Amino acid sequence: SYEMAGRDSLVLNDGSRVAVIGGGPAGSFFSFFLLQLAERIGVHLEIDIYERRDFTQTGPAGCNMCGGVISESLVQALSVEGIALPSDVVQRGIDSFWFHTAEESVSLFAPYHEMRIATVYRGAGPRGTKQSRWRSFDGYLLELAIEKGAKLVSERVTDLAWLDGKPQVQIKDGVSQTYDLVVGAIGVNTPSLSLFDKLAFGYKKPGTKKTSNREFELGGDYIGSALGNAMHAFLLDLPKLDFAAIIPKGDYVTMCLIGDDINSEFVDSFAKNPIVGARLNGKQDKDAACRCTPLLSFGDAVKPYGDRVFLLGDCGATRLNKDGIGAAYRTAKVAAVTSLFRGISEADFRAGYWPA
Repeated sequence: SYEMAGRDSLVLNDGSRVAVIGGGPAGSFFSFFLLQLAERIGVHLEIDIYERRDFTQTGPAGCNMCGGVISESLVQALSVEGIALPSDVVQRGIDSFWFHTAEESVSLFAPYHEMRIATVYRGAGPRGTKQSRWRSFDGYLLELAIEKGAKLVSERVTDLAWLDGKPQVQIKDGVSQTYDLVVGAIGVNTPSLSLFDKLAFGYKKPGTKKTSNREFELGGDYIGSALGNAMHAFLLDLPKLDFAAIIPKGDYVTMCLIGDDINSEFVDSFAKNPIVGARLNGKQDKDAACRCTPLLSFGDAVKPYGDRVFLLGDCGATRLNKDGIGAAYRTAKVAAVTSLFRGISEADFRAGYWPA
């Protein structure tokens, strides 16, 4: 049935239906821009965003397991789009980087001390947060897409298939919906990614590396004195460790470690390193308010597009440790332009979306 779709029908028209699987930044950006563009040319589209996570919840239930760093270029780009991030979404402006080695620490400041980076929470904050003074970045973007007209479906997708040349999305209890276009924006940490293999358009997910994230409550005063408005990267010659950073956010810091064999014992040994300990105030793994070990997309997927389907964000292509959320914004907007003005065939996505 995959071959039954006629080439002339591979466009989005008035009344076309789109399923976006994943309501993180990539899925929300795409939905927002597609609806915005369709509105401008008088085309009505129906968009369903499938997202089970509740971004108003603290801890794992509302978190997309990410360091939560966004660049000033993204903040400025969103402002041009008319999207001004509220003050309770941006946790702290970052004006410098500190690079720590065993021998020395070196700082790099933005020109004129401008705030060049912002830190955000992907959910409503770490587990056990008593009084939430911040909002989820992902939740805010999802709200924007819903305000534009997208419908949120808080269900897990259990199957994907073809029906008469169109993709079909199935949720629990066997309920299925048929769409003109299906977009995968689900990162690399969900089993649902394997469902796209069933559509048999040649997709192979990107390679991954294991990460280990911890949230520590240090208090705003301590963070201000020991860390400041700075992101701290640790270039230490430690086995198992590829990269490490501490990112201040409100009263908490996020510690991100990248390496395939990082465990609780390694986290403790890392925290006890004098260079690290001076900035963690003696915290150990047991003191973490929240912890997770997500996979990190490492490189590009193979052929993340076909007729009536494509993948976006970390499960398609991203920029490892280099503004991944900004990459989601840029590619999502190009994908929306391609889908509406060029078409939704494999050739359209290869020519219009993939070069971005």
